[in-house]
Amino acid sequence: MARILITGGSGFIGTNLLERYRSEGHDLLNIDCKPPRNAAHQRFWTNVDILNKELVHKVTREFDPDFLFHLAARTDLDGKTLDDYAANTTGTLNVIEAISGLMRLKRILFTSTRLVCRIGYVPQAEADYCPTTTYGASKIAMEQLIRDADNRIPCSWTIFRPTSIWGPWFDVPYKTFFTAIAKGHYVHPGNRTIKKSYGYVGNVVVQLQRAMMAPAEATEKKTFYLADYQPLDVHEWAELIQKTMRTSKIRTVPVSALRPIALLGDIAKKAGWSNPFLTSFRLDNLLTEMVYDVEPLQRIAGPTPYSLEDGVKETVDWMHRHGELG
Repeated sequence: MARILITGGSGFIGTNLLERYRSEGHDLLNIDCKPPRNAAHQRFWTNVDILNKELVHKVTREFDPDFLFHLAARTDLDGKTLDDYAANTTGTLNVIEAISGLMRLKRILFTSTRLVCRIGYVPQAEADYCPTTTYGASKIAMEQLIRDADNRIPCSWTIFRPTSIWGPWFDVPYKTFFTAIAKGHYVHPGNRTIKKSYGYVGNVVVQLQRAMMAPAEATEKKTFYLADYQPLDVHEWAELIQKTMRTSKIRTVPVSALRPIALLGDIAKKAGWSNPFLTSFRLDNLLTEMVYDVEPLQRIAGPTPYSLEDGVKETVDWMHRHGELG
């Protein structure tokens, strides 16, 4: 059994990853400034702000992990400057300095984001960046920091860019998407076929697990996009969720009719509503095809256990159990 440290293990992906390792009996530590979403994980949690350099060093060195997943980050899009996302930059540097000199550490996986490039842009190289958000820019700074600190990282390291991940223990925006379908509020823009490289979290944790154990020469100092291997069709996905929930059928609305609604959402957001269902940013993202090359990930992680139908069923069941559907 391995000693596994997860920073940000109280977050969405971290909660699912920790649960997978817990079921296998590993020695686990979650360092996070927020308590676990899953009450069963309380005994693995130590309250640590990733920006507290001394505490990050102390706890990491005392635990002395075999493997480390660095998931801790600020991930919302509301920050205005890079300083607002210090958790992504200074926090990562704190982790790198904390592991310097650890002898038993075999590998560390860092999580970045697809938003280092705008949606619809296919980067031509790992350092080909074009962000449209401050959050994305902060993750670029994080990736550059990791590569610059290579000689201080005492083990093999890999960067993963999650695309859009959904499933049990999720939050906005995809829990909002499921909830809107449950209430009959979701309408699909026109009759468009929109392909997206999304990832069901049950598959994502398996991919991360297998990547952690893959031969170092296949993963070291490389960057992978993290998603299901087959892009989904957003309309078909919405209809599958609707049928699983047994709610009203998905309606389609011309894009021209959704534009003014999105503009009202923009106004509401500026007025202080933190999460309007539709904004111009969300509408444009929804309409833009988003397909990434995940063949390199498939080569190191192999087949995943959940189909799209399986993932939707597991997610809807979880929402029912946790009172998310009323």
